[in-house]
Amino acid sequence: MTTMEKARGIIVRSLTPNRPYHAQWMLTRRCNYRCRGCNVWQEQDTKELSTREIKKGLDALKELGVIEIVLSGGNPLLREDIDEIIEYSSRSFITTVYDNGSMAAQKIEALRHADLVAISIDSLDARKNDYIRGVPGALKKAMHAIEKLSREGIRVGVAPTISQLNLHEIIDITNHFLAMKIPVWYSLYSFDPSKEVDQLFKIGKQNDEFVITDRKAMANLCNSLVALKRKSGQILITDKILEAVKTLYSENRRTWRCHALQNFLIIDNRGRVAGCHLQDPVARIDDLPYFWNSERFDGLRHRYSNCTRCTYLCYIFYSLHGSVLGNLQVASDRWRSAALFLRRNWHKFSDSAGLKSISQSS
Repeated sequence: MTTMEKARGIIVRSLTPNRPYHAQWMLTRRCNYRCRGCNVWQEQDTKELSTREIKKGLDALKELGVIEIVLSGGNPLLREDIDEIIEYSSRSFITTVYDNGSMAAQKIEALRHADLVAISIDSLDARKNDYIRGVPGALKKAMHAIEKLSREGIRVGVAPTISQLNLHEIIDITNHFLAMKIPVWYSLYSFDPSKEVDQLFKIGKQNDEFVITDRKAMANLCNSLVALKRKSGQILITDKILEAVKTLYSENRRTWRCHALQNFLIIDNRGRVAGCHLQDPVARIDDLPYFWNSERFDGLRHRYSNCTRCTYLCYIFYSLHGSVLGNLQVASDRWRSAALFLRRNWHKFSDSAGLKSISQSS
């Protein structure tokens, strides 16, 4: 499939209402790092779908109208078939691949097919970054990977997780990579609050070192990032998200309702689907198109809309932006690989389809 054919298909899907726009597929629970704010590496699960099963699942997601796929884990690059998975995903979806910085430099050919490769760096201080990651030399490996991917022409970005431990370093981290012409976006430290729920995929664990207690500093950081965005098109987070996070920390008030299993969904290493990783599995990936418009799923969406259990930025984003209008706004604002892809291709498609005036009015 040519880039233009892919772009045309994605933009058509982005203009189709009542579709899930984003899916995160945690392909594996295997991980080679020991991050202090995560428990994935402590609860390994070697059961994974085959390459054929994953391709079949990607076909089901395309049928549903998904635009963007994030391939994560664990570390998805640990899969021996990751090159085939990325190539197949990139035919139809805006595809982002996450790596902790340890393996991307060895997977260059596989990553050429990705629209964006996300490398996790939480501090420019090697001792602090390696402490957070739980592995000596983590920063050095990550920086090497970023430099190599950039030289090879592979679109690479940096994704720091904002926590109390690095809250006052985020602007310096951002400026450092902007000077290298490397895009930056962010995660927000969050932990999974319940051990009793049969969650799809437990990720976080409470660590008092990381819990953001300086709420004023967090709100000020949001203001600083909004100002910095005015100077750089490489900060891949929207103003609307920053305003929502600022309000959360300054007023303890949420300005969004969760749209899990409506605008976004999560798939785990066994092919189980949930609205988000905090919720119970509700279907298998193969069965998802059958259940998507069911009364049961409508009831689940209503229940999830009242959930206030997390502050994961991906979930906030697709709750705020996951709609036809939201996709048009993303094309003019910035959010990760979707923004990069839509901004590169929207004008070509809109000119040919007579949609230019719509995008400008958004």
